[in-house]
Amino acid sequence: MSTQVHTEAPAEAVTFVRILRAHGTLRRGLEARLLADHGLTISDYEALLVLSDAEEGAMRRVDLAERLLLSPSGVTRLLEGLQRLGVVENAECSHDKRVTYAVITRAGRALLDCATEAHHAALRELIGAHLTADELATLTDLLGRLPGVDHASADCPLDPA
Repeated sequence: MSTQVHTEAPAEAVTFVRILRAHGTLRRGLEARLLADHGLTISDYEALLVLSDAEEGAMRRVDLAERLLLSPSGVTRLLEGLQRLGVVENAECSHDKRVTYAVITRAGRALLDCATEAHHAALRELIGAHLTADELATLTDLLGRLPGVDHASADCPLDPA
């Protein structure tokens, strides 16, 4: 017989679990579509999106890693895959040979444009179909209040704020 005592979880714990489940479900659904239709993972898509919004389509790899919440080795693996696809290339810094930039290519921009159209349609199906416009606006506002979210979305090319 178990002597474990179950107490009611605080509202924050329930909310946290729901955010995790929603994130996992949405990520799997979106990634399955991106992979099937465009050969991109969610991380690939996000990297192309961030690079496309960067000045001259280029970012220092270390800055890209920070924006994508990846380690230096994680961003290296990600970029190697994108380079094999021909959608990102490396560029050296003219005044510091130790610095390498990731640069989105013309093919990368074209792929991102195609993928974005499909991505937005999937978001409408996976999120928009379940919430009214007012509910979606409220959810967006509430999530923006959580730690780290406002900072991350402040320079997101999709965030209207």
